[in-house]
Amino acid sequence: MRSSEANGLQTIRNFNMKLTKKELDKLNSIKDKRPSTVIQHIIKYGYITTEELSTKYGYEHAPRAARDVRERGVNLVTYRVKASDGRSIAAYKFGTPVIFDNKVSKVAGRSALSSALKKSLVDKYGPVCFVYLQPMEERLLQIDHRVPYEIGGECADNIDCYMLLSPSANRAKSWTCEHCINWTVKDIEFCKNCFWAYPDNYSHVAGKEMRQIVVTFTDDEIEDYNRLIGLVGIDEAEKTIKDLISNFIKEK
Repeated sequence: MRSSEANGLQTIRNFNMKLTKKELDKLNSIKDKRPSTVIQHIIKYGYITTEELSTKYGYEHAPRAARDVRERGVNLVTYRVKASDGRSIAAYKFGTPVIFDNKVSKVAGRSALSSALKKSLVDKYGPVCFVYLQPMEERLLQIDHRVPYEIGGECADNIDCYMLLSPSANRAKSWTCEHCINWTVKDIEFCKNCFWAYPDNYSHVAGKEMRQIVVTFTDDEIEDYNRLIGLVGIDEAEKTIKDLISNFIKEK
């Protein structure tokens, strides 16, 4: 065996010795594909880079994969390494402690607290998507941090740190946040003034000086929506609605 290979294996053995049986059992008990992939790679190699997540496993949105791990109660630390082309990229490794408990982080492993948290939010605001203002079945609503976990960390004991989102709104928010300049700057106040965190009181939309009106079609209106899309397409439909609103304001 070559010296470099031996040193690499020794590094792996040393890393694994730091994990207790209880920690390994907990990590190995996580079977969902994406978080399990990240966890098992880190167990084997000590860390995983955004480059590896993309090229080896096909996960283009590394922060989302990391969030999946954190939501299972695993302490994942982000730091910087050199990519194969010399660029500085993010990498993830286990932090200390490896496994969160409620004394350390009350919402690490959000899924364990989601039922109680969701009930509190629904009791206060009703079963409605905070972004699309669309009433929907409680079971379909998802909980999300207003300020992304990757930027603001864990919330205090305050349910207003969270919001209820429809699945499509949650996907849109995740994509927008991960592609926002503040994803690397990590200015919490920037997020607190963003539409995607506080759609009822904001000054920008992901850093852009914009204002946004969400129009939701429900029940019998869905047929009208389908007719509109069929006539002009979705991009032109949005432009048409904006023009109608602008013309209405000018007429008043």
